[in-house]
Amino acid sequence: MTFSPDDAVKCVKSNDHVFIHSAAATPLKLVEALSKRHTELKNVSIYSIHTEGDAPYAAKEMAESFVVKPFFVGQNTRENIQAGRGSYIPVFLSEVPSLFRSGGIQLDVAIISVSTPDIHGYCSLGTSVDISLAAVQTAKIIIAQINKFVPRTHGDGFIHISKIHFKTEQDVPLPEIVCHSLTDNELLIGKNISELVEDGATLQMGIGAIPNAVLSCLGGHKDLGIHSEMFSDGILPLIKSGVINGSQKTKYRNFIVGSFAIGSKALYDFIDDNPMVKMLDFAYVNSVEIIRKNPKVTAINSAIEIDLSGQVCADSIGTKIFSGVGGQMDFIRGASLSEGGKPIIALSSITNKGESKIVPTLKNGAGVVTTRAHVHWVVTEYGAVNLYGKTIQERAKLLISIAHPIHREWLTKSFLNY
Repeated sequence: MTFSPDDAVKCVKSNDHVFIHSAAATPLKLVEALSKRHTELKNVSIYSIHTEGDAPYAAKEMAESFVVKPFFVGQNTRENIQAGRGSYIPVFLSEVPSLFRSGGIQLDVAIISVSTPDIHGYCSLGTSVDISLAAVQTAKIIIAQINKFVPRTHGDGFIHISKIHFKTEQDVPLPEIVCHSLTDNELLIGKNISELVEDGATLQMGIGAIPNAVLSCLGGHKDLGIHSEMFSDGILPLIKSGVINGSQKTKYRNFIVGSFAIGSKALYDFIDDNPMVKMLDFAYVNSVEIIRKNPKVTAINSAIEIDLSGQVCADSIGTKIFSGVGGQMDFIRGASLSEGGKPIIALSSITNKGESKIVPTLKNGAGVVTTRAHVHWVVTEYGAVNLYGKTIQERAKLLISIAHPIHREWLTKSFLNY
């Protein structure tokens, strides 16, 4: 039996703990229907990582109905968190599945988006297995938006139709993200990083301009692999040309491994029923012990700012939460322990306002995501430096050398006044 979105979410009660499926798999029709019930509900906790589309439950007028408790803060919930109506949960993404499975967070309802069932009755979680598989396995009630546009992906993300308590059929194209044309500075950062990538490396990177810039510079490389918490369109040309083939990997040799994917329709079409792509649980993909077993793991992660001792802030601007810890530390540590691995923090030297992202000290209240003991390579448009094994003074000099020229004198004087 199928329901309308409005009827499907009627099972949600005040004080429930509700999970919402991630990224491109966000079940938009069910989210809209749940939000419309705000006059009937009180104190419903909403758990998620990044979601796409509108998040009406995060609006100011719904504060008494829904309490937003994300493991990663996206654009659609950032105002809610920064205003203090909701609150971010700091946690490594690799550990969120165990929070659900251990009962540390008990879910009453999981609201998900799935592919149409196959002849055996199995649906797929599609573009997002991540923490969503654990949510589906532990929630008391599962509400699903069955959508023909959700790709059927191989890996961990299968759920039998009989396990779904309330289902609605809503065919809605998945949200797409198309990156802008790369700037000269982004291309320089990409080139600097690409020179650190060795043939046979296993790559981890996210979405956005810098990952795309890196990938655009790897056409001359050989035998690269992908083991990444997420991936996007930038890998497609390299797969087509054979640069990415996974032949040197130890874990899932010859396969692309990820937990969620977000990008264009071309990406969704590529992963649909593609046995080369394995969409797996965060508990596996982001496990340091698994990551380190692949060769030459090259993990590329971003930062909001970095201080002269090497402390990396990647989740907040001062005390204002901007995103989250995510999987940065999982992969920084995994890459550092991989044979020939290279953990990389990539950032432009200045903000859009001309402020230096390399700073004497982090902003008051800023969160340290990657500690000074974990940081290795740092890359800007002005070069790449390796801080590992260096003293504080040596680190400061190296970081100043890749800062924007207009800020180097100020940084040098600031360091001398430590």
